[in-house]
Amino acid sequence: MSTVAKKAWKYRYVVLVILWLVYIINYFDRMAVLTFLPFIQKDLNLTPVEVGQLASVFFFAYAAAQISAGFLADKIGAKKVMYIAITVFTAVTAVTGMVKNFAQFIALRIGLGLGEGHHFAPAIRAINNWFPFKERGRAVSFFATSWAVAPAIVPVIVTSISVYFFAGAWRPVFYVLAIPGALGIFLLWRFVADSPKELIAKGRLSKDEDIEDGAVSATLTKEEKRKQYGVFLKDSNFYVYTLCLFCQLAVYWGSSTWLTSFLVTQHGLNIKEMGFFASAPYIVAFFAMMLGGWLMDKVLHRMKPVALIAYIGCIPVLWMLGAVEKGNTGMLLTLLLLTGFFVNLNFGSIYAYLPKRYPKEIVGSATGLANGIGQLGSFVSPLVAGYLVKVGANGSQDFSGVFIFFALTAALAAVCAIILKEKQINPLALVKDEKSVS
Repeated sequence: MSTVAKKAWKYRYVVLVILWLVYIINYFDRMAVLTFLPFIQKDLNLTPVEVGQLASVFFFAYAAAQISAGFLADKIGAKKVMYIAITVFTAVTAVTGMVKNFAQFIALRIGLGLGEGHHFAPAIRAINNWFPFKERGRAVSFFATSWAVAPAIVPVIVTSISVYFFAGAWRPVFYVLAIPGALGIFLLWRFVADSPKELIAKGRLSKDEDIEDGAVSATLTKEEKRKQYGVFLKDSNFYVYTLCLFCQLAVYWGSSTWLTSFLVTQHGLNIKEMGFFASAPYIVAFFAMMLGGWLMDKVLHRMKPVALIAYIGCIPVLWMLGAVEKGNTGMLLTLLLLTGFFVNLNFGSIYAYLPKRYPKEIVGSATGLANGIGQLGSFVSPLVAGYLVKVGANGSQDFSGVFIFFALTAALAAVCAIILKEKQINPLALVKDEKSVS
C-alpha cells in the first residue's frame, strides 16, 4: 500500500463534495431556463399553456431517463453514466441560446431532460457505495442541498450576467453555462470512482471496513441477484413511497417552474428584484434539508415524522402564498422563506429511504424506478398549473388557483407518509424463503 494512500473514511467526503458540486452544475442548466422563462415567453410569444407544456415535457423526458439511469448505474457503473449525462446536458444548454420557436424549444427541453435524467440515480448509487449504512441519511441530505443551493444562487448569478454583461439579454447566458459543464466533467474524471474498492485496488486509498458497516449485503448467485429485484417490486411500501415522492416533486417543481412568472406577472417585479425574491426560498432550503437528514439519522431515526412536519406545514403556507396582494413584499418574502423550509425539509430524508430499506446491490435500480415514476409529478404539476393561471382581459395573471393546487398535493403526500412503513428488508431472508417454498 502506498504511503500516500488516504483513508477511505476521509476520502468519501471528498467524493460527496464533488458529486454535490457537479449536481449544482446540473441545476444551473435547468434553473437558468426557469429564471428567464417570463422573458423567453415574451420573446417567443408563448401562452401560459405553452409555457406549462415546455416545463412538463422536460420532466417527462427526465422521468423516462431515470429508469434507464438506475439500471445502467447498476450494470456499467455510476461514473460512466454521469459522464454521458453531463456531456449531453451541457451541449443542449449551450444550444438553448439559439432557440427561435416553440417547436425547437420542445426538442431542446426533451434533450435536456434525457441528459439530466441520467445523472441523479448514478449519484445516489455512488453515495450508497461510499458511505456506511448509518451515515446515508446525512450523506444523501447533504447531496440534496445541491438542489437548494443551486436555485438560491442561479437566479442571482444568471440575471447578473445578463444585466451586467449582455444588457439584459438572456440568450448569451446559455453559451456561458457551457463552462461550468466542462468543469464538472473534469472534476468527475479526476476525483470520483464508483466505489472505494476501485481506488484501494489502485493503491490510492487504504482499506476501511467502516464503509460496509451496517449495510445489508451478501454474496449471491446470478439467479439470486436476479430475484433481488423482486424485493422492491413486491413491496407495497415501494409504491406508497413512489406516490409520496410523486407529490413532493409535483409541489417542488410546480412551484419552482412558475415562481419567476408569478413574481414578474402577478407582483410586477423587474428582472433584478425577481432574481432576489426567486432565490429566497432556496436559501432556507439548504438548512431545511440538512435539518431533515439530521433529524432522520440522529433524533427520530425515521423518515415519517420529518415528512409529516414538512407536508402539513406546506398546506397553509402555499395556500396563502398565492393570495398575497401585490405590493405586500414583506408578506411575500416571509411566505417564500416558509415555503422554502417546508417544501425542502423532507428532501434529503425521502431519498435516504430506499438506501436504508433495500440492499445496496439494487438501490440504483430501485431509486431509478421510483424517481422515474415520481418525476411524473414534475411533469403533471407544471402542465396542470398552466391551465389554472387566470389571464385577465388586460393581460394580468392570477396564480391563486395554482398554489391551492400545490397545497392539496402536499396534503396527499401527508396521507402517503402516514401509511408508509420503514423497516429494513433483509434480501437473504427473502431468498431463503423463496427456496424453502420451491
